[in-house]
Amino acid sequence: MLIEEGRLCVKKFGRDAGQRAVVIKSIDKNFVSIITHSRLRERRCNIRHLEFLAEKINPADKDALTSALELDKRQAEKLSKS
Repeated sequence: MLIEEGRLCVKKFGRDAGQRAVVIKSIDKNFVSIITHSRLRERRCNIRHLEFLAEKINPADKDALTSALELDKRQAEKLSKS
């Protein structure tokens, strides 16, 4: 199943189009909660707006999340606070 927690994907539409994202949790059959590089908080996204990649990480591991989203030190600190 491609739609699972920790799956890496790329946003196809919207403000974050072209950016990598990580699925944090599945809300229902059409929506998931994601975190992207530019906006470091969870938000709802339609699965049709995502292109899923073969990579998967543990979303609870902050180091893996930081490297998957290619965050710098300042952004990683913001991620830790939220």
